[in-house]
Amino acid sequence: MKKENKIKFFLFFTITLSCILLLTLAITSFAATPKLVSKLENAFKDIESWILKISTPAAAVAVGTGIFMKKFSFGDEERIRTGKKIIRNSLFSYAFILAIDLILAAIKSLV
Repeated sequence: MKKENKIKFFLFFTITLSCILLLTLAITSFAATPKLVSKLENAFKDIESWILKISTPAAAVAVGTGIFMKKFSFGDEERIRTGKKIIRNSLFSYAFILAIDLILAAIKSLV
């Protein structure tokens, strides 16, 4: 009997706590967005576009460097591996920078 009482208590407690949290924490806000928040959002968008504008030529230079390193390695295995690594890492980094917008949108939807 004691175990059944504990289970009933925990179930009741969990349901009550869930209802309280759902009712007190509103998902939508009916107030306008504060000026500080909108300024910060605009600043982050500007920073994001600035990073994207700088990273595009940087990724192109890195990929070009890796290709030239592979091309002019003259059979040196270490230079070929280094060139492949540079190409792979620069493409991965550029893809991550392009995905920043998606990541920030996902975080924004959670908060």
